[in-house]
Amino acid sequence: QVQLVESGGGSVQAGGSLKLSCVGSGYHFKMKCMAWFRLAPGKEREGVAVISSAGSFIRYHSSINGRFTISRDNAKNTMYLQMNSLKSEDASMYYCAVAEDGACYSMGLKIRPDYWGQGTEVTVSS
Repeated sequence: QVQLVESGGGSVQAGGSLKLSCVGSGYHFKMKCMAWFRLAPGKEREGVAVISSAGSFIRYHSSINGRFTISRDNAKNTMYLQMNSLKSEDASMYYCAVAEDGACYSMGLKIRPDYWGQGTEVTVSS
């Protein structure tokens, strides 16, 4: 069965960095669109970044402003999110998700993933 396992969350001070990882299994990782979403208490879930199967198509939420970098290593079935210059408003549960590759191009951050990970928590203190 499909499994997505996130790691790398933690607690950092504002301005700090974290690198999240998501390992996928049970499906053809290298053929799928992958994405990071986040959900904070009292807020709506939002797409943070998406990356197409080959990494050629990438989109970020407008609030990211060059602070985050999404990437993937298809040989390792792993997707990453390097987060720099973290702000208090970045504090959230971060989830990785998988969707059909075409959805990356047609829907971008509004994709409706087929599968989700269990999430990893990011806390940012000011």
